[in-house]
Amino acid sequence: MTGPSSRPPVGTALLLMMAVAITSYFAFAAMQGDHGLFRRVQIKADITDLQARKAELEEELARITNLTTRLSDTSLDLDLLDERARVVLGYLRADEVVIH
Repeated sequence: MTGPSSRPPVGTALLLMMAVAITSYFAFAAMQGDHGLFRRVQIKADITDLQARKAELEEELARITNLTTRLSDTSLDLDLLDERARVVLGYLRADEVVIH
């Protein structure tokens, strides 16, 4: 007598296990992979940090450009030249007293 069996054939069980394994792999890769959702969030955070750093560097560049322009031959700022000479070379005027 060949009646309906109560358990599925081995081939069907293996096929189902393979389908679950492949689906699990792709779900994991979609979340954790190099191009997954978590990496995308991390990249967006990095972009925000780098844009803030870029703004800081642009401000620093503008400040240095201003100082360079003020110390150029075409427009020399004598007060700035005096300040830089004091800081860099340690110059003092005769009427100044140094306190450490």
